[in-house]
Amino acid sequence: MAPRILLVEDDQTLLRSLAYILEQDGFSVQMCGSGEEALELAREFMPDLILLDVSLPGINGYDVSRVLRQDFRTSGIFIIMLTGRSLTTDIIKGLESFADDYITKPFDPQILTARIRAVLRRKAKIDEEPLQVLERGPVSINLESHEVSVNSRKISLTKTEFDILVCLARRPNIVLTRCQILGAVRDDEFAITERVVDYQISGLRRKLGEAGACIETIRGVGYKFSV
Repeated sequence: MAPRILLVEDDQTLLRSLAYILEQDGFSVQMCGSGEEALELAREFMPDLILLDVSLPGINGYDVSRVLRQDFRTSGIFIIMLTGRSLTTDIIKGLESFADDYITKPFDPQILTARIRAVLRRKAKIDEEPLQVLERGPVSINLESHEVSVNSRKISLTKTEFDILVCLARRPNIVLTRCQILGAVRDDEFAITERVVDYQISGLRRKLGEAGACIETIRGVGYKFSV
């Protein structure tokens, strides 16, 4: 199946040119010209990757990226920002908005498609992993036996700690909000609040030892499992 790309660009000439380049290179392409359309299409089309302009009418690219990362349905979509803003501060802002890469205009079409494929290879690597075992750096998670080991040393986790670890490890390097984590691990028989999520992650880090540093706190947003 051809990788699905969502192009978000308000310059219609460039939008059509990009679509042609990517389709000739074997991608399936959807197009739109505003941030609002991007959010709607991302949820409907569920692309593998979004090529996102920063300067858009309405919601800008930075905010589009943040909203997508905070939505559980779209948090796993890769995002490459494509923009004429080339200052270091702009690039840092783009990456801090959770983009996976940042490409400045003008660009070489061959380099653009090569960088798209490089990002998509991360998804292929994740998809190829056996479903029953997640390997994340020194942490190994057996989803069938509910066993966790760090550098081959087994550790004991509560059900909630295990569920939170799996939630984060399934989406490496993707920031999840406390609300998203809560929705993934909530048990109707046990009331879990966002404050309890912080408490559980604190205990989880402690049990993981040095590997606990893989669970990063993103201030004002939530947590991510870094690999």
